[in-house]
Amino acid sequence: MKATPVRLRTDSADFEAAFRDRLHWSAETDVAIEQRVADILADVQARGDAAVLEYTRRFDGLQADSMAGLELSQDELKAAFETIPTAQREALEAAAARVRRYHEAQRKASGESWSYRDEDGTLLGQKVTPLDRVGIYVPGGKAAYPSSVLMNAIPARVAGVGEIIMVVPTPQGARNPLVLAAAHVAGVTRAFTLGGAQAVAALAYGTATVPKVDKITGPGNAYVASAKKRVFGTVGIDMIAGPSEILVLADGSTPPDWVAMDLFSQAEHDELAQSILLSPDAAYIDAVQAAIDRLLPTMPRAEIIAKSLTGRGALILTRDMEEACAISNRIAPEHLEVSSREPHRWEPLLRHAGAIFLGAYTSESLGDYCAGPNHVLPTSGTARFSSPLGVYDFQKRSSLIEVSEAGAQTLGKIAAELAYGEGLQAHARAAEMRIKP
Repeated sequence: MKATPVRLRTDSADFEAAFRDRLHWSAETDVAIEQRVADILADVQARGDAAVLEYTRRFDGLQADSMAGLELSQDELKAAFETIPTAQREALEAAAARVRRYHEAQRKASGESWSYRDEDGTLLGQKVTPLDRVGIYVPGGKAAYPSSVLMNAIPARVAGVGEIIMVVPTPQGARNPLVLAAAHVAGVTRAFTLGGAQAVAALAYGTATVPKVDKITGPGNAYVASAKKRVFGTVGIDMIAGPSEILVLADGSTPPDWVAMDLFSQAEHDELAQSILLSPDAAYIDAVQAAIDRLLPTMPRAEIIAKSLTGRGALILTRDMEEACAISNRIAPEHLEVSSREPHRWEPLLRHAGAIFLGAYTSESLGDYCAGPNHVLPTSGTARFSSPLGVYDFQKRSSLIEVSEAGAQTLGKIAAELAYGEGLQAHARAAEMRIKP
């Protein structure tokens, strides 16, 4: 089995065309999926729990006579935590502590209310309040993701969200103890063994059993992504996630085996994941390809890695590191590793990325599990205008305005003038009534 990422050179005449072709990925959902999701959403909205039970039996093979059979109690979550191996318990608690500490710092930096009074005594400010109830979707089909529980639930808890409702599919009733243990550690309020579009619908619209939430976060398959897109507006959502991505900027100083394995770390997610290396050192690119060839047969998910690297991977020779940084900004990757002797030299040039990993020892996988920052990141170039999941996603801001009597004399004249200009006489008169004759 071979993995052959495309080899590109920025000084080639056909680079731009080949580069665009390699980056292209359509986020359009299959029309049949869109229609099926629309039908499921409408059915759950109309029939509630009965529809949810029916789809859970059909798609997950999970038989339950009532919704009570699909809800996990706090005792069950705690029991899962107590029965997993000690090493897993300690790893969960250590990761949770780091994720919690990071998001607490994030809340202090950007999530506090503030106000001030101007010279006439008018108070102006911003009131930051948490959402009342959120839903977190945890994938549970091809693999189990306890790390996703931590990354979604902990910032919500730090933000002060009152209730966190977790949904996780359990095909054929198979429950992953580590996922349940993570829910216990992260402070999940209620948990249901639901998945797919029906779980999104239950969270968005509410049923007799599943409470309606204010926002839904967390990744899922094409059905989940389509459902989240359709319910946006009824509830908030975090983002529509595409395939996972990693971009490595390398000056040739990092062991090639390390970089090859970092490329594997995203390629093993699925065949559509994208792994790209940018380097000005041709010999180093050859060494990384040799490491790929040598290490691939040792990987349990070798077939997926090979398809991902061959179909969407790229090894790109650049003129220099400055050009590599410029190309990285065009890509705006989900994960960006700066594998260099001088990572802080290049970091100021990097404007667009979901997360930036500085230095050879900072593997992307550490960010996925336990470094502290959130691993729910923008994909498919959306890092140009969006941010990682954070405390701010579980808060909202209200403006505070308290105009003093003196302030009304000044502001009233300004507002009235502009209101008359817009033809809104009632606006103008409301302001003028507060002006002393």
